[in-house]
Amino acid sequence: MANELALKYGCNPNQKPSRIFMKDGKELPITVLNGKPGYINFLDAFNSWQLVKELKAALHLPAAASFKHVSPAGAAVAVPMSDTLKKIYFVDDLELSPLATAYARARGADRMSSYGDFIALSEVCDKETAKLIAREVSDGVIAPGYTEEALEILKGKRKGSYNVIQIDESYTPAPIEHKDCYGITFEQGRNELKIDEEMLQNIVTENKTLSEEAKRDLVISLITLKYTQSNSVCYAKDGQAIGIGAGQQSRIHCTRLAGNKADIWWLRQHPKVLALPFKEKIRRADRDNTIDVYISDDYEDVLADGMWEQFFTVKPEPLSREEKKEWLSKLTGVSLGSDAFFPFGDNIERAHRSGVEFIAQPGGSIRDDNVIDTCNKYHMTMAFTGIRLFHH
Repeated sequence: MANELALKYGCNPNQKPSRIFMKDGKELPITVLNGKPGYINFLDAFNSWQLVKELKAALHLPAAASFKHVSPAGAAVAVPMSDTLKKIYFVDDLELSPLATAYARARGADRMSSYGDFIALSEVCDKETAKLIAREVSDGVIAPGYTEEALEILKGKRKGSYNVIQIDESYTPAPIEHKDCYGITFEQGRNELKIDEEMLQNIVTENKTLSEEAKRDLVISLITLKYTQSNSVCYAKDGQAIGIGAGQQSRIHCTRLAGNKADIWWLRQHPKVLALPFKEKIRRADRDNTIDVYISDDYEDVLADGMWEQFFTVKPEPLSREEKKEWLSKLTGVSLGSDAFFPFGDNIERAHRSGVEFIAQPGGSIRDDNVIDTCNKYHMTMAFTGIRLFHH
């Protein structure tokens, strides 16, 4: 280890010089085992590592995250998967360890956004997880260690240039952090807030029901939000994030964005989607893109253009709006976290359309009564955490 690592450039090729270093002269808590990670790679690596470390500590399960541009595309813990999920995540042909299961879930939540991701793993990377990573398009991975077999597999990825970072699991950052903007240094205390089920005790709705699964999923959503560029909301179900809306100026826009992603996650499980007659040897990325088009309202226009012939053996019947609406009505038990208060009940109305039954948010809006009333209309359970989770 060293206390400084020179980088090729910063966010963009014109931003030179670039490096990461420890201001106190101590050694960096990471070792680059393969490749040459860049500036954005390290931002993704360090943010995502914190996320999975906290998920593991809170839920006592292996955790994984898929990061793009310093926000998670997906995050999950090792909850066993159904055969349907294994199929839509393209892992039904693999043997999955608990850690590989966590990454399959994190990657599968929003495969379009996860394309070219940076991966964080809470555990020593095993052979099963490395095999899964090896066949996906990804920029790199950070973990507390790698088995010999796993490291050998990962070193063979991207013609030997795949970025593999090992982090010291015992590393504790300084309590005060700094950031420069326009030549001016900002200073703040690190966000050391511990997120767990204790934050969910102040239930403000008429419905007080909060299952163990809902508590787990709300914790996942809140920890995910802690490392997502604000404004942000996170829909979670079955041990994973299923829709993340990051970096929006309006809260209703991130609620819609994340809700649309959750809807796509659910629509990918529709029997018609599962039965799409893809040609052999169609790449997973092309399947993802085609499935998204098939689910969209534009699909019939694409059919008319004859583009289906590139991917399908026969012309698939469209998924009608009525079929989509009927299928989406079956999505239930979804949990939703928000990094700041909901200012209006319209966020709840949109969340309801994507099966949300459980909500955790700070509270504190002058319209809290309206938000609570809207939750009560749909028999939702909502907890006020009293804690904002802005991340910039």
